[in-house]
Amino acid sequence: MADILSTTAGVGGDSEARRLLRERDWSATPLGPPETWPPELATAVSMVVSSTFPMFLAWGSGLTFLYNDAYIAVLGDKHPAAFGAPFHEVWWEIWHDLGPIADRALSNKSAYFEDMPLLMERKGYSEQTFFTFSYSPLHDGRGQVQGMYCTCIETTGRVQAERRAAFELAVADALRPLKTSADVIRIASALLGQELKVDRVVYGEIDAAHGSFVVERDWQRSSLSSLAGSRYAFDVFGPEVARAGRAGEVIAIADVAADSRTAAFRDAYAALGAVGTMLVPLVKAGQLVAFLALACERSHRWSDFEIALARSMAERLWTAVDLARAHAALRAERDHSQTIFDTIAEGFVLIDRDWTVLQMNAEGLRLSQRTAEQAIGRNHWDVWPESYDTESGRNYRRVMRERVAGTAEYCHLQPDGSARWSEVRAYPSRDGGLVCFFLDITERKLAEEKLRAADQRKDEFLAMLAHELRNPLAPISAAADLLKIGRLDEARVRQSSAIIGRQVRHMTSLVDDLLDVSRVTRGLVTLARAPVAARTIVDEAIEQVRPMFEARRQRLVVDLADPDATVMGDRPRLVQVLANLLNNASKYSPEGRRIEVGARATDTQLLLGVRDEGIGMEAALTAHVFDLFTQAQRSSDRSQGGLGLGLALVKNLVELHGGTVACSSAGLGQGSRFDVALPLAEMTKEAVDGVPEGDPPMAGPAPLRLLVVDDNVDAAATLGMLLEACGYAVEVENDSRNALARALAAPPQAGLLDIGLPDMDGNELARRLRADPATRDMVLVAVTGYGQEQDRKAALEAGFDHHLVKPVDMEKLSAVLAGIGR
Repeated sequence: MADILSTTAGVGGDSEARRLLRERDWSATPLGPPETWPPELATAVSMVVSSTFPMFLAWGSGLTFLYNDAYIAVLGDKHPAAFGAPFHEVWWEIWHDLGPIADRALSNKSAYFEDMPLLMERKGYSEQTFFTFSYSPLHDGRGQVQGMYCTCIETTGRVQAERRAAFELAVADALRPLKTSADVIRIASALLGQELKVDRVVYGEIDAAHGSFVVERDWQRSSLSSLAGSRYAFDVFGPEVARAGRAGEVIAIADVAADSRTAAFRDAYAALGAVGTMLVPLVKAGQLVAFLALACERSHRWSDFEIALARSMAERLWTAVDLARAHAALRAERDHSQTIFDTIAEGFVLIDRDWTVLQMNAEGLRLSQRTAEQAIGRNHWDVWPESYDTESGRNYRRVMRERVAGTAEYCHLQPDGSARWSEVRAYPSRDGGLVCFFLDITERKLAEEKLRAADQRKDEFLAMLAHELRNPLAPISAAADLLKIGRLDEARVRQSSAIIGRQVRHMTSLVDDLLDVSRVTRGLVTLARAPVAARTIVDEAIEQVRPMFEARRQRLVVDLADPDATVMGDRPRLVQVLANLLNNASKYSPEGRRIEVGARATDTQLLLGVRDEGIGMEAALTAHVFDLFTQAQRSSDRSQGGLGLGLALVKNLVELHGGTVACSSAGLGQGSRFDVALPLAEMTKEAVDGVPEGDPPMAGPAPLRLLVVDDNVDAAATLGMLLEACGYAVEVENDSRNALARALAAPPQAGLLDIGLPDMDGNELARRLRADPATRDMVLVAVTGYGQEQDRKAALEAGFDHHLVKPVDMEKLSAVLAGIGR
């Protein structure tokens, strides 16, 4: 013992490690009394305690741990209990890292590690550290490995400094291209959160006038929801936190439930998913202006490194946000003139004297189908080579050469093959280039073409009208002259009177056609909708045209595949549609020919068809046959009379019913075919079976009394008519307050209410109906276009029993109504 102690005391005087060596009773340890220690151990101990570098050694089967004074700082609170303890007990928390390295040294292999991360427990909490060290074997006199020694240096400070520098460089690179303060906050918060492995980062800006803060943007892990756009009272997180924040003090709290400053307010923190939290205030000119907050969903002790990094980021973020807002203001000022150009409805382009495109607005790029990258900075003729030999290109070169403004119109093909017309105005600029404005005038050109065509059709129609009016006027005039003579017998008088009456009826028919087309095309016709069967439409139309067919000895073939197929429509108008088509087929088919009419149903439509063996038409005419005044193109001899209004009337009436009509022909002399498609009524076949046309079906001896409320007059009327057709007693209201008054005066059994009512919406109307004893037992059905889950929930909370989305599924509505009163 004396030899070893004298050896250890021989260099550098007394020390903490030497004192522990002297005072420790080694006889009770695996090393035994010092006087029994082998020379190799004594030499190694002397080397360790004499070194000024942090060193330790571990000897024997238990790897007894000995170290020098320089190593005490590495141990922290583990000293002095670590002196003489087993190696694995000293560093139990990192033994999974150090154990394999020690085994390597004990197998006679040295190891060296640089900046190795180790999560140590040496100050009462977990701490991320970094060390550079080497492990080497210790041999006894026989050359056998009996232990190991380590020389180390803690590099935590340097590694964290380098890490912080690298992080700040990465942040700077990430923020540099960003244009908005929101993006700056979002990206910086994400980078900080990922670097420190926290669960939420919030950047809040103080609204001192209201004692609150606003979160413009934040970052959070996927398990948490964003707080962006939220506003909070500052004191809701504790007055001590608010006071410290206003004083500019960093607040680092490991567990809000255990900290006296926040324990009473832990619910406010829990709502944000915060258990461990840190607040870094930003005070400018003595005022708290913003703060950076970090939160973990678990308890977390904040290290000096984390606090320093958060403080640095808070300052950097404030500066970056301020700079982004300043740049945004400058861009707004700079872009003011560009905004003016971009908001005008014309294309604008500025070209220099060398034909380089200098500037172009958004509308110009859109009209020319180019991007800014494709156009700006390039030669005009390279960008638009197709325009060089056009009127526009010649106009540009003329203005550039003569310095006199010019205008041109030209037609050009788009990439999709469509033709577009443009009006181009070019003006000489002061620097020798051009200022050009261009406008898409395709719609104007098409409108002009349509006007010319309509004008031509109008002239043809007026000529036709004059012809049609003169035809009956001639016999009327002749008959009047005969009556004027006065020497006619009774038979001649009756004959003249019949001629006048017949021709007057013909003229009246012409005038009625004109008035009917005028009313329909101007939307002045209101449809009286009711269920109408295909059989009814076909039978009544045939009855109207039968005299004409018999007079021309034409054969009518009827094919009713689905006679009971039903549509919701205006019966007289639907009959008029089919009668016009049959009349048209008879008129343009020679005598004795066959004409077919049919009706069949698909899953959703009633299809009515008329096919003739008449004069047919060219393919080009089929696209315009439903236009007004096109009849003259089909028949120049005018042998059949008429104004060519019937098909125009057919088209408008069919479209009013939500249907379509089409025409086809194989060519001149090969007949024509007209097909009408109408939507089927959303009602069961039983609802109309056995009920006379025009009489509403009965739902039973005591029909349900229903109130329909919808501010859309047509929607309310059609639903009401459909329900009446199904046998219910229906009242319709378009105003919510009138509906409430009517319901209280005569309570119905059920109400079908729209939600989006003006003045008082459907939910409020439902609440008031539920509140009154007279109507609280009504069955309330929401019939609405609002179909999201929150809309359904709001409706049920307001007192509705059912929630149906428009267009109403009649099967669902029927099921709801069928259950009332059971």
